[in-house]
Amino acid sequence: MTSPDTEFISILGAAGSPEAPPRVSTRSLPEVLPVLGLSDIVIFPGMVAPLLVETAQSIKLIDDVVGGDRILGVALQKNAEAENPLPHEMHEVGCAARVLKMLKFPANTVRVLVEGLWRIQIKNYTSTDPYLCAKFDLIQDMSENSVELTAMMRNAQTQFQEIIKLSPALSEQVKVAALNTEDPGHFTDLIAVNLNLTLEERQNLLETASVKERLTRLLPMLNREHEVLTLSSKIQTEVATSISKTQRDFFLREQMRAIQRELGESDPNAGEVRSLREKIESTPMPDEAKKVANQELERLQQMPPAAAEYAVTRHYLDWIISLPWLKETEDKIDLAEAERILNEQHFGLTKVKDRLLEFLAVIKRRKQIKGPILCLVGPPGVGKTSLGRSVADALGRKFARIALGGMRDEAEIRGHRRTYVGALPGRIIQTLRRVESRNPVILLDELDKVGADFRGDPAAALLEVLDPAQNNTFTDHYLDIPFDLSRVLFLTTANWLEPVHPALRDRLEVIELPSYTESEKLQIAKRYLVPRQLEEHGLKKHEVKIPDPTLRALIHDYTREAGVRQLEREIAALTRKATRRILSNGEATAPLILKPDALKDYLGSARFMNETAEAIKEYGIATGLAWTPVGGEILFIEATRMPGKGNVMLTGSLGEVMKESAQTALSYLRSQSKTLGIEISDYNKYDLHIHVPAGATPKDGPSAGVTVVAALASLLTRRPVRSDVAMTGEISLRGRVMRVGGIKEKVLAAGRFGIKQVILPDQNKSDWTEVPAEVRDKLKVHFIHHISELLPLALKPK
Repeated sequence: MTSPDTEFISILGAAGSPEAPPRVSTRSLPEVLPVLGLSDIVIFPGMVAPLLVETAQSIKLIDDVVGGDRILGVALQKNAEAENPLPHEMHEVGCAARVLKMLKFPANTVRVLVEGLWRIQIKNYTSTDPYLCAKFDLIQDMSENSVELTAMMRNAQTQFQEIIKLSPALSEQVKVAALNTEDPGHFTDLIAVNLNLTLEERQNLLETASVKERLTRLLPMLNREHEVLTLSSKIQTEVATSISKTQRDFFLREQMRAIQRELGESDPNAGEVRSLREKIESTPMPDEAKKVANQELERLQQMPPAAAEYAVTRHYLDWIISLPWLKETEDKIDLAEAERILNEQHFGLTKVKDRLLEFLAVIKRRKQIKGPILCLVGPPGVGKTSLGRSVADALGRKFARIALGGMRDEAEIRGHRRTYVGALPGRIIQTLRRVESRNPVILLDELDKVGADFRGDPAAALLEVLDPAQNNTFTDHYLDIPFDLSRVLFLTTANWLEPVHPALRDRLEVIELPSYTESEKLQIAKRYLVPRQLEEHGLKKHEVKIPDPTLRALIHDYTREAGVRQLEREIAALTRKATRRILSNGEATAPLILKPDALKDYLGSARFMNETAEAIKEYGIATGLAWTPVGGEILFIEATRMPGKGNVMLTGSLGEVMKESAQTALSYLRSQSKTLGIEISDYNKYDLHIHVPAGATPKDGPSAGVTVVAALASLLTRRPVRSDVAMTGEISLRGRVMRVGGIKEKVLAAGRFGIKQVILPDQNKSDWTEVPAEVRDKLKVHFIHHISELLPLALKPK
């Protein structure tokens, strides 16, 4: 096995260049040539290549050849790992070559310089010991004198010259040889020797006797090599340009600094660092924060301003310096003034105001906040957010609101790591920087609207923020420095508590805000909504008058809500139309009085009619009371029967609990049919269908049990349910009526819808006192503890 020797040329150069050997005639070639196997090189005619000979068999061959006529055959081995290849491991086409130079070295290796002479076809091997010898035939180039061959030759020459220009590995001698080689066969061999080809590609070219076919194979290879070299040259140029520009900028910047020092001028970067250092020293902050700031400042001083890390560090220092580490506002807690502010800004809500005043009293007494986090829970539009602002006004603190609705990324609370591009602290730290105080009132609005996805759960991050025992060392991911949140007064709001994380719910003290009654809405409209809308529309009080009957008509016929947002929108629409009418009629001295009869002209027909005004004349329909996150509602439960096989169908987007309540109601009625006087002998001949209208709205819960019983009893006894009666309560198979929640909201809804009587579980008597007196006076209540008491109250007599 023989491999090319890359060091041999330099050794020859040291010894002196050999004289050009005389041409060898093909007539002087012997019939049998010793054959030397090559492992990773293909010798072409006219090619001069150094070889390293290491095996004893090959060294013996070289010694014999040099002692004789110096002519031998060389051929590529099929197996490059074979040290002493056998005839079947050799390619059949090789090259006759002569040894130009031989040098022996102490490590039993021989280095030779050989020159390829002619292509040969090995016919058969005559011996294998002590080395391979074979008979051969010369392969002559098959050339033709055609225009096509000439064109291909010129195209190859042009491309090879371009490759020589792009490839620094090709010497000047190759360029000269390419320019002076006119024979197409010799030129193809020159390209094959100097082009970056695989051994298989070179062996195929050596075996190709047709010059035209060799050119045909070489042209795509030349194209490929030219494209690779062009792209490599482009990449190398871009990299070199980028590196040289960076180095040039660095050296110029250093020179500029040196010149400025010699002239006594200040370095702009040094001035910025000095300014930051002064700010760090003058800003009150904990020792740990000051230590981190000084460390980052030292890093900043060592960076060139053009570095990407410079802007990141500069931004980080700005955040540390601008935070109110020790800056706070002084509390001015006057309970009488606080009560006045709460009463001035909010009507009603007596229990809520009392709890807030108690909270403020504890803060005044203890001089710190270590109590529970208050959570204001109630329907939309009842004043939860504005109550938080009133608390801040009563304390004399700054107020900030953080909307949690739709928040799904934990980093919104804790911030992003500084490793991310465009990283920022979380919303808590951003808010403290904005208000410039470490003890503001922060309202976390819509706590029940927080979501969670693959980026984390913001509710889990809020556990530390809202825990008074932990938030004195709250660590934002961006700052990575503990910040004391224990002086912040956190208030939260939610429409309902069911979606709130259980661990987070455990940290909250819930204050429920009820729905407003019609009289409360009337007072709120008179005191707050109407004056605000008149001011926003540029009207004065003496120009437009909205009397109480008009406001009552607005409340009753155009809104049906727990809060007052829709009412304010209707008042705004009314004042807009009044403004237009005043301007159309010119400046009038008499005020414009908006009477109830004019509402249809201004706002259109009434949007809500009294749904219970029409008496229930059909049997199988009952009125129930329901609780929703936006206040109480009434719902109608319908039941009917049809010929069938005793099946029961339940429709109306009902949840599993509500379906089970319906099955329980039916089972009770069937079990007590004789007692209740219900005929069910033909039960298996009919199907029952129970439906709750508003099918697009999901419904669930056990409180509709008594209503389902009333509807089914009405259907089976053919006695309609009273139109002015609404009911709620959970039932058991034994007929017991059990306690349910949301009584206050449900009863307020009954009052809004014109119900005259309500049927409630006996266990809910304590909740009846929570209902406003004006609503209790309008309604007649019946407390029951068994279904047997329900049917005489709910069903009309026959």
